[in-house]
Amino acid sequence: MVSDSSILEDNFVEVDDESGDAEPVDAYGSYGDFQLVGHGNVTSEMCGRWLGFRGCIRTDLHDHVSLSGENFKGKVFVRHVHHSCDKPSCPVCYKSGWAVRAARKIAVRMQEASKRFGSVEHIVATVPPSFYGLDYDALRIKVVKILLDRGVIGGALIFHGFRYNLRHAWYWSPHFHVLGVILGGYRCRDCKKKCFRGCGGFVDRSYRCFEKDKCIVRVLGKRKTVAGTAWYQLNHATIRVGIPRFHVATWFGVCGYRKLKVSSEKRKSLCPMCGEELVRLHYLGDRRIVKVKDQQGYVGSFVDDLVGADGLPDWCEAHSGSYV
Repeated sequence: MVSDSSILEDNFVEVDDESGDAEPVDAYGSYGDFQLVGHGNVTSEMCGRWLGFRGCIRTDLHDHVSLSGENFKGKVFVRHVHHSCDKPSCPVCYKSGWAVRAARKIAVRMQEASKRFGSVEHIVATVPPSFYGLDYDALRIKVVKILLDRGVIGGALIFHGFRYNLRHAWYWSPHFHVLGVILGGYRCRDCKKKCFRGCGGFVDRSYRCFEKDKCIVRVLGKRKTVAGTAWYQLNHATIRVGIPRFHVATWFGVCGYRKLKVSSEKRKSLCPMCGEELVRLHYLGDRRIVKVKDQQGYVGSFVDDLVGADGLPDWCEAHSGSYV
């Protein structure tokens, strides 16, 4: 398999300086049989290995200027391709392999859900310390009920067992990030009244439920993309060690597999400049291109001149073989 970092954004770390009596996490990012993603062993020597280039040489479709003023006339779009084991525990592949693919799957499913049930919101469900002793399955069932009580009728649950602050570093504090849909939509963000009780909106419902179950459910700010938000949260999610195929992201409510049928379609990698499908490329020039991620000067994707200074093509389509 290969990784594709086309939807990646800057890494995000959840910060919470009001930790109270925090349970510290060991140097390996684990607590009991739970572990931060990317803190396991490298799967194989193939992980992260450079495989080649993929890109678009349709320069006839690239004759335009970007909003930032960059002229793409005669430019080729190029992207590095690296092997990925797609395991969340692998420190090499979890971020640009597993998290990217998992985020795409969430985005496809939530796109279909939004057509039927309204806008997708980023929600955080935080449970009180009295719930910390529950096993994962029982905790998840509790959180689903908490969300349904507040009108979150379905979505993807991403489990986070840890939080981070400067005083404790990573510490045990189980909670869930949710990409979900809310019954009637979330109107409180643009509400000018700024009320918390009596209006019947989401914040009102959440406050009244909090008085009963002591669980805090917040809707965060508007997202740029569902895939980008999912990728952020998957990057510091939690896995359960020793459980084969432990699912970091799970579905509930109207987005469950039995209730929401989504036709799976193989995703195509598309050129961001013209929308054409990317193909394997072969570099004919003599300029040194850094291919190792950790080396200085590495860039995951870039644009380059199709024709070199000698008047000959620097890039051409590679017709033999293909990447998985």
